[in-house]
Amino acid sequence: SFAPGAAETDMPAAERAGAGRTPAKPAKRTRRLIWVTAAACLCVAALGIGGFAAAAEAKEYREAVAFFEENGLSAEGLSRSEVKAVYRDITENRFTYGKTAEVIMRAVPGFEIDQPTPEDLSSAWKWRSATPSYGYGYSRDSVYVRDGNGMDYLEKTVLRCFLDGVEIWSADFPGFVIRGCSRTKNGTAVWGYNDNDFRHGRVALVDESGSILWNEPLDHGFGSETVASVLSDDDGTFAVISRGDYKFLCLARLGADGKEQSFRKTEIGSLVGIRAAARLGDGYIVMLSNSAEGVTSLIWKLDRDGNLTDSFTYEAEDCDYYITDMIEFGGRVCLSAYAVPKQKDGGGRHEIADILHYLFQEKFLPSISEDNKADYTEYTPEELTSMLRDNYTAVLLLCDADGGVPHAFYSVKGSLGGKLAVNGEGQLEWETESFVDSIYSPFTSSFTIMGRCRVFRYTFDTSGRLLSQTDTGEIVTYRR
Repeated sequence: SFAPGAAETDMPAAERAGAGRTPAKPAKRTRRLIWVTAAACLCVAALGIGGFAAAAEAKEYREAVAFFEENGLSAEGLSRSEVKAVYRDITENRFTYGKTAEVIMRAVPGFEIDQPTPEDLSSAWKWRSATPSYGYGYSRDSVYVRDGNGMDYLEKTVLRCFLDGVEIWSADFPGFVIRGCSRTKNGTAVWGYNDNDFRHGRVALVDESGSILWNEPLDHGFGSETVASVLSDDDGTFAVISRGDYKFLCLARLGADGKEQSFRKTEIGSLVGIRAAARLGDGYIVMLSNSAEGVTSLIWKLDRDGNLTDSFTYEAEDCDYYITDMIEFGGRVCLSAYAVPKQKDGGGRHEIADILHYLFQEKFLPSISEDNKADYTEYTPEELTSMLRDNYTAVLLLCDADGGVPHAFYSVKGSLGGKLAVNGEGQLEWETESFVDSIYSPFTSSFTIMGRCRVFRYTFDTSGRLLSQTDTGEIVTYRR
């Protein structure tokens, strides 16, 4: 089991929290449901406005919007037809449409070629969406064809699996829109929906050679059911965590053959998202969130059948916690998170409200000239990056499996908490994202502050001792 402070002297770039900070309070447990009201975040274009062409156009637009959202692309200034055109241009690997360049240039920090060629754009996009060169990673490519009516439709999605940057298998999913996948002890679980039925989820399993063992639909009578996570159990069965009609938390248990064995739903109100899920003993933990309402670290515990057994959250007097990932390791719950000082007036921008207030009050307003034109040269990117580094601290919480009380935690200043994984040698791997540069863009719709972070990986043994710190060389994008 983990020992508090076990890695203090061996952790040059990550320091145990507590030095100069207020320790986190013990987890607040509650056995009542927590209700948060918020509008559902997915807007679906209405179908049935006249004929096959209209329905196909609406479906393609939905897919394009989902693609933009998944990849952090801004549709600012684009018409409906332009959004679809950029979507097709990228997914078909053409990079010849005029609007594609400005979309990618906004999305890839540091990409400032005046007249990028299709090869430049393709290279930038591949850099941005590159698969990890370390450990297992996945990529997916959508293949479209045009029918006799001149409409493009999804022929297949090709899922590729990599190990240390080398492709080890690929699998074709005809008509399948893949929304996520994860490596389990029983194979790679894949989830998404059929191109002609976006309302109902599907789950598939791929073996180590790339063969699809099964591909099964989910239909529990909802108008819409979205799969959030698929977890494997020791007995070869699978737990599918999903959201039904944007107000039910669902757990479906599938056998080793993909056939459903049981199902249970729990009404949770309008909590916006299921951020992560993990096994915990014989049951599961699920993280729910609604950043607009300040719900950032709510965790529910479910038993094997999907019954709610407990819930808890994390608080501190001087900061708020934002949980990004979680995993079971060594009989404990490991949570990756980042801490942000409590803001004076969140105003819907809970993480960076104080930074935005400073930039506006101290930099923007004094720079407005007599003819009402603003000059943003008063701040420097280095100054903004320094403010971001002071604002964020990556935190690894090592918690008791029963009550969720943190027994020890480690922190890395100037960083965000990233992914958690258990490697092939049974060691815990924690990734952090350290700020390296940033820009302020107050008139951009998809972000106000954007930056780049370098990914570091910390490896621990089962006792909690730090074994190594690695600069992965990977760069990820930050947007708020």
